[in-house]
Amino acid sequence: MCLCCAIILTSSCGYLFKREPGIGDAVRYSKLTQWQQDDLQQAWLAMRQQCPRMAGRDDAWVALCASVAVLQDPDNEQIRQFFETRFKPHRIYGKYGKREGLITGYYEPVLNGSLEKTDRYRYPIYATPKDMLVIELADVYPKLKGMRLRGRIDGNKVVPYHSRATIDGADQPLEGQEILWIDDPYGSFFLQIQGSGRVRLEDGTMLGVNYANQNGHPYVAIGKKLVQINALALEDVSLFTIKSWLQKNPDRANEVLNANPSYVFFDLRENIEEGPRGSLNVPLTAGRSLAVDKRVIPLGTPVWIETTLPDGSVYQRLMFAQDTGGAIKGPVRADVFFGTGERAERLAGEMKQAGSLFALLPVAE
Repeated sequence: MCLCCAIILTSSCGYLFKREPGIGDAVRYSKLTQWQQDDLQQAWLAMRQQCPRMAGRDDAWVALCASVAVLQDPDNEQIRQFFETRFKPHRIYGKYGKREGLITGYYEPVLNGSLEKTDRYRYPIYATPKDMLVIELADVYPKLKGMRLRGRIDGNKVVPYHSRATIDGADQPLEGQEILWIDDPYGSFFLQIQGSGRVRLEDGTMLGVNYANQNGHPYVAIGKKLVQINALALEDVSLFTIKSWLQKNPDRANEVLNANPSYVFFDLRENIEEGPRGSLNVPLTAGRSLAVDKRVIPLGTPVWIETTLPDGSVYQRLMFAQDTGGAIKGPVRADVFFGTGERAERLAGEMKQAGSLFALLPVAE
């Protein structure tokens, strides 16, 4: 009897108490390391940018955003008090009660391109195909709200839409639906991974491209493919090692790229001055916007993140769940938007750190 009690009370036997993965019970703000040190002025911009969207889709945010509008040029302490009064932090747990998960990064690449195909600019960026059907499953099965199928009509059947291998293959089924042409044979692939980018024309004009749609095939990380064929060691996989391998092995590049059947389509961004728009359809804020699994963390949720950067420096701050991604699946899983430029590319390309997440949920009034 006593032995049994001792076993149950021992922390190492925590597995005896099943904790569901996802958002857990509320915790004190004192549990958020460096909460008092964060420069919340930066986070406030992301909050203000998402308020019009959130107030229109979530009743709990109507009063919240009305209060945000009243606070003109608040200082750090006023912002901190606002969140401490209006939100409660909740730790997010993974499977088996794990508190840490994988934190990666993404950025907005800058490519060189043209509105016309030339000898130099011959690699296409496609708009959403005109023949692609998007089927809303919730129309028939309400429980599948948010689930969509992409397909095309073949005779009297609806079949899966073309995979990457077919789209980029010799038949070129999307010919004539290009919005831009670039000079990098792998630029479109990595642009699709990031979800948005900028294209610099020869006259210096900069155009923004945003995620518009996807072909419905599952995302597969090609880093895994390179590990499987012994091209890279798992610990060496990064944006830069993958790019380097492709450039050195052009004869095998298609084999590796086509291991990811997912294909992303784009449209032109109207305002190049604002950041790219994520799944919440608000401009992303560098260092303050986060891609998450929206099945776990609702879009728009403030999220406290505790992790490190690739150089080992501490990275703990308030962010906002404003985007999603094909590779971002599971409870303690997030992708930090680092912005545009060389530093953003370096951080995003090397970021694969362990980290913890806390969801800040509105306090019921």
